[in-house]
Amino acid sequence: MSGARASRRVAFDTLRAVHESDAYANLLLPKAIQRAGLDQADAALATELTYGTLRRQGTYDAVVELAADRAAAEIDPAVLDALRLGVHQLLSTRVASHAAVNESVELARSASGRGAAGFVNAVLRRVSRDTPGDWMTRVADSARSDDERIGLSLSHPVWIVRALRRALAAEGRADELEALLRADNASPRVTMAALPGLAEAPENARRTPYSPLGFRTAGGDPEGMVRGSEGRIRVQDEGSQLAALALTRAVPVAPGERWLDLCAGPGGKTAVLAAEALAHGAHLEANEISPARAGLVRQAIAGVPLEVVVSEQDGRTRAAQAPETYDRILVDAPCTGLGALRRRPEARWRKVPSDVPALTQLQMELLTAALGALKPGGIVAYVTCSPHLAETAGVVAEVMRAWGPGVEEISAREVVARVAEADPDLPEQSDGSGRAQLWPHRHNTDAMSISLLRRV
Repeated sequence: MSGARASRRVAFDTLRAVHESDAYANLLLPKAIQRAGLDQADAALATELTYGTLRRQGTYDAVVELAADRAAAEIDPAVLDALRLGVHQLLSTRVASHAAVNESVELARSASGRGAAGFVNAVLRRVSRDTPGDWMTRVADSARSDDERIGLSLSHPVWIVRALRRALAAEGRADELEALLRADNASPRVTMAALPGLAEAPENARRTPYSPLGFRTAGGDPEGMVRGSEGRIRVQDEGSQLAALALTRAVPVAPGERWLDLCAGPGGKTAVLAAEALAHGAHLEANEISPARAGLVRQAIAGVPLEVVVSEQDGRTRAAQAPETYDRILVDAPCTGLGALRRRPEARWRKVPSDVPALTQLQMELLTAALGALKPGGIVAYVTCSPHLAETAGVVAEVMRAWGPGVEEISAREVVARVAEADPDLPEQSDGSGRAQLWPHRHNTDAMSISLLRRV
């Protein structure tokens, strides 16, 4: 099998696993590339085909429906994935049209037989006859509302379009919506972190603009650098770095402080907390309900010479067992993940509006439990990789109402601006809170929300 053909097979098999088994592309694809023995160029092609198709899936489904005169939901799932892969190559890559069509036909044939192959051939040849611009115009014209037009053109479900618009409007910047959606569809650059006090960025690295720990390299596989540093240099989004530092640097650390990372998996922020705790003479504990993710936490902190006990409990239970115990707690709460759609593009097609109420209830319970586990004067950082106002401002406001004068807010915007090495441009929120909201299109980070609360 040629390299390009093997790349397409890897991409197709990954798409099938994502849609059939709820697999995560970022976990599955590297293993599939390794099994297939792809060289660097073919691995890059497989990665582009997989992530490009997932990011633009909504747009490609609209194109397929127009070209096939059939609803995407009525097409066999394996055939639909072959079509999506073919449409991506025809409309968004420089792959030759005949190769895109023929290879997609063969994938459909191997998955669903000759009849499926003929159908895919007819649809993709129809798509190949017109330009990408023509198809984008037709997709936009098929929309029934402005939100649907934006969603179809920029490949986001309508409910996410509306949620992101509201979050931007809370900063007076609703006009940045399309820039944000386009950033969600762009491949993120790899960002590294050098754990403070334990590692330094390489001399030829370029420092990131905001986090004092962050840097980027000219390219190449970062895993070699991670292994060579024994995990003291790691791949980590700059927004995640800032979220951890906002907690550790909100106020000066007193020796002997006790810290807790309540929802620690997979451990990136835990590693930053551990390095900071080591540097300042603090003690750190971690908790993660999932045994598999708890294992990842232990791996993440293995390079930090600090004893960190990792428990495996429901965060609410863990916090309730230690009332008024901790000086600082990180609540990196489970969320919709709408802030990380660049990295996990399949999430936008899996989440639905009905997921939000259950998540916000869990988030409120975790934050409430964390406040109960704080000593008077202690600080909790409430962090979500989602800008959805129900998961961010709504949760914090509800918990603060319940606690009344027992809790006060520290301006996370001011703390992040103080920690950052350049002005992060964090406008005030319309609710008057001190919440700091990072954005892919503005900061080149995940859309991380950071709030800081102190128990009075």
